[in-house]
Amino acid sequence: MKSLPDMCRINPVLEVLVGKWKSTILLHLYFEGTKRFNELQKAIPDITKKMLTSQLRELEDQDVVRRVVYPVVPPKVEYSLTEYGYTLGPILRLMNEWGTAHDIRMRNKQMELQTVPE
Repeated sequence: MKSLPDMCRINPVLEVLVGKWKSTILLHLYFEGTKRFNELQKAIPDITKKMLTSQLRELEDQDVVRRVVYPVVPPKVEYSLTEYGYTLGPILRLMNEWGTAHDIRMRNKQMELQTVPE
């Protein structure tokens, strides 16, 4: 019989999703569709060009994001989710909902701690 760690298949998911900006990139592509590099950078203003390039390459390597280069001058490059990438939709939605609820919970906890008399 396999042990729980051997049966745990969360790590492959985390390999795709973990990265400071990966989930944000995926959410933009999932909810807003195909984006050019500059559109993604404007949508995520705190990300550097180098980091965006790196995160997109990792997502491409995982077959989650598709990169299409059009042979025009200046070069036009678009990014979108692959059909396989779209299967992450339910996970992204649940993570986004959970994250929102968690933020509210932590804010409420912080407010409670600030209002407790000493």
